[in-house]
Amino acid sequence: MSLSFLTKQGQAIESVFDDLAKLRIAVFRDYPYLYEGTEEYEKDYLKIYSNSDSSFLFAIYDGEKMVGATTCIPLRDETEDIQAPFKEAGFDISSIFYFGESILLSQYRGLGLGHRFFDAREEYAESFGTFKTTCFCSVERINHPAEPADYRPNDTFWIKRGYKKVPNLKATMEWPDIGETISTPKTMIFWMRETV
Repeated sequence: MSLSFLTKQGQAIESVFDDLAKLRIAVFRDYPYLYEGTEEYEKDYLKIYSNSDSSFLFAIYDGEKMVGATTCIPLRDETEDIQAPFKEAGFDISSIFYFGESILLSQYRGLGLGHRFFDAREEYAESFGTFKTTCFCSVERINHPAEPADYRPNDTFWIKRGYKKVPNLKATMEWPDIGETISTPKTMIFWMRETV
């Protein structure tokens, strides 16, 4: 294992869209996302990062292969479906930095890389000096038949990082589950942390 780290901002993130799309599809196939994705859709979705001057990517490579990555972007540059719950709850979205996915191939877990992801994003968001809150969301699956017997959610890890679950702050995203061709709505719950 020969790990190296890569950071990119704004439009430069587009140069690794192929790697990032492949990684997202591989990791999100697992529970709880059960995502049946395509590289074409992923690369189109990822344009949100190359369209923002303030977006950030932290990626991990083992040799030539991207094995982990995390992204973040000011909430004001995110999609309307992510912004909407905050607007409806009366938040100032210009003061919030949104953390996208943290994805890591299973064989690289348990090495402390999850902390590296959060450290990198939090440091980047705080470097602006204008964002009071960082947040992310996670899918809510209740009594799902595909849940593995040994599944452990990341809640404890997130709480230790200083994040609080906000159960009444929810968004809806759609994607096809594995083996399906039609996208269905999924409830996403937000977690927040004050930076000041």
